[in-house]
Amino acid sequence: MSLTVRLLILLLAPLLVVLLGLGVRRARFSEYLNLAASIAVLLVALPLPFLGGLPTTLLGGYLLVDPLGAWVVMCVAVVYLLSSIYAIGYMRHDVHREAQLPLFYALLAGFALTMLIAPLVNSIGVYWIAIELTTLVSTFLVGFERNAESMEAAWKYIIVVSSGISLALLGTALLYWGGTFVYGQTYQLTWASLAHAAPQMPPVLLKMGFLLALIGYGTKVGLAPMHTWLPDAHSEGPAPVSAMLSGALLNTAMVGIVRFLAATDAAGQGALPHAALVILGVLSLLVGALFIVRQRQIKRLMAYSSVEHMGVLALGFGFGGTLGVAGALYHMINHSLAKPLLFFGAGNAMHHYGSKRIDDIRSVWQVFPVSGAIWLCGAVAITGAPPFGLFLSEFAILRAGWTRPYLWAAIVMLLLLIVIFVAFLNHFRAMYLAESSIAPVEHEDWYGGWRVVPMALSLVPLLVLGMWWPSSWTVLFHTIANALGATP
Repeated sequence: MSLTVRLLILLLAPLLVVLLGLGVRRARFSEYLNLAASIAVLLVALPLPFLGGLPTTLLGGYLLVDPLGAWVVMCVAVVYLLSSIYAIGYMRHDVHREAQLPLFYALLAGFALTMLIAPLVNSIGVYWIAIELTTLVSTFLVGFERNAESMEAAWKYIIVVSSGISLALLGTALLYWGGTFVYGQTYQLTWASLAHAAPQMPPVLLKMGFLLALIGYGTKVGLAPMHTWLPDAHSEGPAPVSAMLSGALLNTAMVGIVRFLAATDAAGQGALPHAALVILGVLSLLVGALFIVRQRQIKRLMAYSSVEHMGVLALGFGFGGTLGVAGALYHMINHSLAKPLLFFGAGNAMHHYGSKRIDDIRSVWQVFPVSGAIWLCGAVAITGAPPFGLFLSEFAILRAGWTRPYLWAAIVMLLLLIVIFVAFLNHFRAMYLAESSIAPVEHEDWYGGWRVVPMALSLVPLLVLGMWWPSSWTVLFHTIANALGATP
């Protein structure tokens, strides 16, 4: 199968869900069509990072298929499939939503489409547009419940993120201006042309452009202190949407920061950008830890865990080096597997207990004997404990920081991860061991396999990746690190 055919399937499959779903307007047709599209997307995306002949450009240079972008696309495809399976059981729970389901699946597929396009965009200006499109589409999903809390979260999401993204646009304009000193008044600003021109740009324009892009796209990533939209959006949207926001969307914005960082490294001006990224990473871990300790709402607990893990990613890329980049890339896929599992478990609990409060969720062992066990394993995994994949990725990032000028950041990271481990699992201890007046559910038939299978599909690779780092992935990570200019 040629690369062009792969990309056509990758982009046309979710587009067909949008067009046919809105045209036919039948709930069952839409949910199964979306499921088929997500399977097709995953089958195409899984081998994409490992294809020969990369990087390559298509559509007159507007699309760039390189190992980094393909890796992020693979992460998006994984979360899209898991969320599509879970959504069938979750969205059917409320029979009053039946007429709204075609719209929901059209928006879900449209959201996936924007996230599949963004990592492959070569023009920096068009990349900004693609990221803004992810915001516009996902805003309707955040507010899909149409209650006061979800509508407030949707408005907060679009206002905060769009304001932040406007700073990224200003940073892009400054970098374009810097490129005019090399290329003249008009030229095509691509990732390659930026890296080529960066050594000859005025350093002040290069650094200011990066810092503005870091703040702008860092807002979309959810790095503290620009994270204020994230807890509300993640907690008020339907559980499949929360999984997509956390496990897929945040990576698509992080890839832009990484590409800008590579340009500053190419110019030999990477000290300040790396330091800024490390500081935001540490701050995100600190904010995540503080709010996880005192959290009282189950989905907000998962949301602040996302802030924490985006901080871990920022530290990996900020520490740099082959090991730091490899650890961050490995952390991307592990987080994309673990966070849907946690949001799915939270969705099951919220439906059964009729509450988002952690204090109201009790005796999970008895109420959910199957999915409860999987959910608890996911909670252990997300804290970075062995034998799950996040332990390996966080350990690699710690090693990268331990041998570089950011030893202080690595030490703070280790201490905060310990705090988060204790606090996060303490909430689960209360939910699992405290007594509840709600009767157990025999065989968990009330929501069916649609809500258990995707949790198991998340957990199994998390366990495998915690014990086995594929050798082909090591080669891929080294290739990406070299392309980004990382030194051993």
